Amino acid sequence: MVSGKQERRMKSTTSGWINGFLGITIFAGSLPATRAAVSDLNPTFLTCARASVAALLAAILLIALRQRLPGRETVLPLLVTALGVVVGFPLLTSLALQHVSSAHSIVFIGLLPLCTAIFAVLRGGERPRPAFWLFSLAGSTVVAGYALFSETSGSSIGDLYMLVSVIVCGLGYAEGARLSRSLGGWQVISWALVLSLPVMLPLALLTLPVSFSKVSTPAWIGFAYVSVFSMLIGFIFWYRGLALGGIAAVGQLQLFQPFMALGLAALLLHETVSWMMLAVSLAAVLCVAGAKKFAG
Repeated sequence: MVSGKQERRMKSTTSGWINGFLGITIFAGSLPATRAAVSDLNPTFLTCARASVAALLAAILLIALRQRLPGRETVLPLLVTALGVVVGFPLLTSLALQHVSSAHSIVFIGLLPLCTAIFAVLRGGERPRPAFWLFSLAGSTVVAGYALFSETSGSSIGDLYMLVSVIVCGLGYAEGARLSRSLGGWQVISWALVLSLPVMLPLALLTLPVSFSKVSTPAWIGFAYVSVFSMLIGFIFWYRGLALGGIAAVGQLQLFQPFMALGLAALLLHETVSWMMLAVSLAAVLCVAGAKKFAG
């Protein structure tokens, strides 16, 4: 017989996985949208402008819902979160996508669950069972092996940008999720964005293009998507999911992201998605089930 405490825990875990999946579904469009945006917009401008737009929306949300200023003890974790997911990941992926296709870069996202799990242990105090690491490593090994030996169009500098981006993003995910337990998921990303605004807005103005006349409609659509959905709405679901279901466990849902994003890259950007890409993504997805079972 299931006790009331166990039932509440099961509901919390289920809610965490649902919220996490919704967040990953939104994030799946980030790299294709970024690829479309950097075709006509400077990566530095794109990074700063998308963060500024999201920060202004977050500020409106915080004011409208009368949220109190976070305590001093949360400032450093919020800054780490902002450096990881507001500045680091968007900038590094924007730079990478000048050298590699979004289909090629998407496969690197398969490394994010392992990075997030490592930081969940270092920063979140979680302790997954040994079998969890076997499944997590298996998924990451498949992805890393593909990246190293793939014959698809890519470059060493583009791959390096993507590798560093997943490391800083994993830190930002784990730090933000840890803080979400006490501050709340949407509040964490909102305050992180607001803290970054005094830096990101001036940089956006400094890197402002001389003219927007040559910016195509797909680039504007990509910019709008990464500003509103990738930088704000997706994180509302994602941080709530990580906080409720466990950072290491729910973080494994990121292995679904390459599979979904590859389809979007092919559908929206008409990029070539090879059978090898699909096989690698599918193999990574299959590791989620095993990792989930031994996460706690």
